[in-house]
Amino acid sequence: MSTHYRLILCTCPDQNTALRLAEALVEERLAACASLVPGLTSVYRWDGRIQHDSEVLLLIKSVEACVEPLTERLRQLHPYDVPEIIALPIVSGSSDYLNWVSECVNAVERDS
Repeated sequence: MSTHYRLILCTCPDQNTALRLAEALVEERLAACASLVPGLTSVYRWDGRIQHDSEVLLLIKSVEACVEPLTERLRQLHPYDVPEIIALPIVSGSSDYLNWVSECVNAVERDS
């Protein structure tokens, strides 16, 4: 199989934002699935100060060919000035599931 699968991580400020972003990515066929993981606390430096915020993590399943347009779309829709968008390779998985991911994002068309 020539498609390279990716798991994209993106933190969101709340459940409604995460759901809105997830729905847009799936609707636009940039992602096959986005799972929302609530209950995170992020600790980070912003504007020279240490911040502590509650966030929701999006686990976005897609393919390598979609990472760039998916990243651009997240930047357009996300309320943060600098959203966390990290793409990790999926090195193994159920072939049935990975085939489904390809079908959902039209990977055949994107890989050509």
